[in-house]
Formats: sequence, C-alpha cells, structure tokens
Amino acid sequence: MQFSIVFKTIGLLLMVFSLTQLPPLLVDFIYQQNEAQSFITAFSLTLLSGFILWVPFRNTKKDFRIREGILVVVSFWFVLSLFATIPFLLSESLRMSFSDAFFESMSGLTTTGATVLAGLDDLPKAILYYRQQLQWLGGMGIIVLAVAILPMLGVGGMELYHAESSGISKERLTPKLTQTAKALWKIYISFTVVCALGYYLAGMDAFDAIAHSYSTVAIGGFSTHDASIGYFNSSAIESVAIVFMLLAGINFSLHFFVWQKKNAFTYFQDSEFKTYLFILFSTAIIIGTYLFDSGYYSSAGESVRQALFQTISIATTTGFASTNYSQWPFILPILLIFASFIGACAGSTGGGIKVVRVLLMFKLAMKEIKKFIHPNAQINIKLNQRSVGESTLVSVWGFFSLYVIAFIIILIALMFTGLDQVSAFSATAASINNLGPGLGEVAANYGGVSDPAKWILSFSMLLGRLEILTLMALLHKAFWRF
Repeated sequence: MQFSIVFKTIGLLLMVFSLTQLPPLLVDFIYQQNEAQSFITAFSLTLLSGFILWVPFRNTKKDFRIREGILVVVSFWFVLSLFATIPFLLSESLRMSFSDAFFESMSGLTTTGATVLAGLDDLPKAILYYRQQLQWLGGMGIIVLAVAILPMLGVGGMELYHAESSGISKERLTPKLTQTAKALWKIYISFTVVCALGYYLAGMDAFDAIAHSYSTVAIGGFSTHDASIGYFNSSAIESVAIVFMLLAGINFSLHFFVWQKKNAFTYFQDSEFKTYLFILFSTAIIIGTYLFDSGYYSSAGESVRQALFQTISIATTTGFASTNYSQWPFILPILLIFASFIGACAGSTGGGIKVVRVLLMFKLAMKEIKKFIHPNAQINIKLNQRSVGESTLVSVWGFFSLYVIAFIIILIALMFTGLDQVSAFSATAASINNLGPGLGEVAANYGGVSDPAKWILSFSMLLGRLEILTLMALLHKAFWRF
C-alpha cells in the first residue's frame, strides 16, 4: 500500500474542500446573523490540516492503483464528514453534540437528507445554506470534481473515478477522464441554475430557491423549513421539484448523450430509463387511486398531486415532503419505502439498489423460468439491444447479496439500541438507500434516537453512498495484504 500518495491526495482534497466554507461567510455577511466566526475557524482548520497532510508527501510521484483509489475514496468521505462538523459544533445557535454534528454532516454529504435538527425556520441563514451546500457537493461526488482538478496538481485520477463510480455504468463520455468529470459537472451545474430559476419564478424567494435547487438536483432532501416543500403549499413549486427530481434520477451519461446528439428521443432508447418511468408512474397511479378510493382526500386532483409528488420524491430517494405521508393508510408509506429500495438510475445522484440492477435481476429470473420450461434453449439477457455478460450478472447478484446481508445486520443492530421494528426497518432503509425520512420514531427527524443508533446510521449512509462494494472491499483482509 502506497500511503504517501494517499496522504498527499487527502491533503489536497481537504485544502480544496476548505474553500467551501467561504460561501456561507458571504451569506452571513448578507443576513448579519453572527455565524461568520464558525466558518472562518472551520476554513482555517480544514486548510491547515490539509496542508499538514500534503507537505511531507508533496514530491511523491507514485501512480495510483485500485487499492489506493478505494482507500482515498472511503477515507475522504469519512474525513470530509469529520471536518464538515466544525461549523455545526461551533455555532452558538445549534449547540450540537459531536454525534449529532457528525450525523448531520454525513447525512448531507451522502445526500441522505436525514436530520437531527428541528426548528429549521428559525436557524441562521448561513447554517441553512451550509447544509444545502453539503448535499450539493455530495450529489455528483466531490471525488469526481477532484478527478477534474487533481491531474493539474500532479495526481492521476482513474482509480479514484472507478472507486467512486462503483455502479454498472462507468464508461467515459469523452476521451480524457478530466473531460468526463467536467462534462458531468457542467450538466449538474446547469440543472442547478435552471432549477433555482424555476423555483424563484414559482414563488420562492431567492435564498430558498437556491437552497432547494441544491438539494433537489443532488437528490438530497434537506430543506430550510421543517415542513419541507409542504411549507410553500404551492402546486407550481411542487411541479418544479417533480421535474428536477425526475431529471436528477436519470443517468447523467444519458443526459450527456442526449445533449450531444440534440435528440430527446435518445432517452427512450435506454432500457433503464423506460423502466424508471414505468416504476415511478405505476406506483403513483396505485397510490393516487388508493388515496381517492379510501376517501383520504376528497378530490381526485389532490389525490393525484400528493401521490405523484411523494412517489417521485421517495422513489428517487430525494426525501422531500409535501405532506406527512407517514399518516397515510399504512400500506402506502410501506409501499413508498419499498420503492426507495429500487431507487434511481445508475450514474445519477440518487440512491437505492438502482433501476438497472433490478431490471437485470428481473430479466435473469425470467430467463430461469424459460430455462425451466425449455431446458435446452439458449437464452441471452439483453440490455439496450446488447447481450449482458456473465460477469456483469454475477456482479449484480454479488451486490444484491451484500446489500441484503448489510441491511439485516444494520436492522438488528438498530433494534439492539432500542428502536422498535417499524422505526428500525424504515431507518435502515432510509439510510442505506440515502433516502432520509423514515417512519415511526424517525418520521419527523432523528433527534430522538440514541447516539449509538446515530453512528450505526452514519455508517449505513456511507455504505449506501459508496454502493457497498467500495466500503466492503476496504473491510476485507485481502485488501491489506502487501
């Protein structure tokens, strides 16, 4: 293991991350709420720590291997969350414990959207902005940003990119890796700007529009209000959210190809995209019909509005709420939680197992049924008109097996901390799928759960964000063999 290149890279990334403490200073300057000192201290400590890590190894010229890439990715998400706690710990308006501050920062950076905070409407704007910014940085993955920057500083990034993008689709969009990262970030930033403009035109003030565009495009779910999107009670604002949650849940590589070809029909040539739309809208129809038929809402229009928003928000693992869906007839919250297991598309900012994996598992199950009926038949599994290799199918089932094992262990561990079955199940699903809101004791926020439960959930968030395989590889003894 080449620890010198690992320390050098983490030091560089920390110095880059320290710059993200500056925008909240501008927000505090505008609103004059006396939070500047917290962010000045956080900036100084983060920059200095990164510099101390970088200086001894600044002349290291070794190349990355996959093991160093995995170690940097996992270590950096943990270290980043650690340093991201500083403004929370120093803010006089919050007075948070270390466990709470770490949970909040990990939730932000992994775009989970679970929070321990209440009374958001009364918090300083700088703190609220900072939470939203954490999600925005975590959405595309700050490692992808680093891939675009670090080569200029003498650190190659191929292994970082592969370790961060542990899903099925990892192909480059352009010949050079840095160009790929920049292309993804251009799309990401463009969506954010247009989303903010849409929110502003729909009735939000400038601060809320920018803040919510961050968490919408990142599929994060943090809000500046306790009532989330429901605070605004506006169908126009909900419509903007629906559009950009849908877009952010699509593979960003597919967005790139559509932009490159200037042909929107390219979306409908993708099997995962079509399955993604089918799952979302069929779930919304079922929920809307049930809500209206049961008389929960008196009008069909209101039933459709609430069903569509909550379905897209939960199924894409965004976690915004336009109403308290945990109070719906119990089958509906459970159905929404199970929809979050599928999640968004691979290569998106969303969480969950990912639509393409679920699609491949379904196709493989259909293949086994056909083989049972016709034992001698040669049946290929195809995705986008191409045969899927055996290694890919094995990888999908390997991921799913690890996912189920991890889910069960985390669920049992949470129940040992004292959570009831419903709360523990939904908290596990909400954290490992990077969803955020749960049911039972964690329906509103996670402030009431014990510190051990918060640390377990923080680990679960990281596990989900890195799609299990990256973190599990680090925990395997073979990884550390020299």
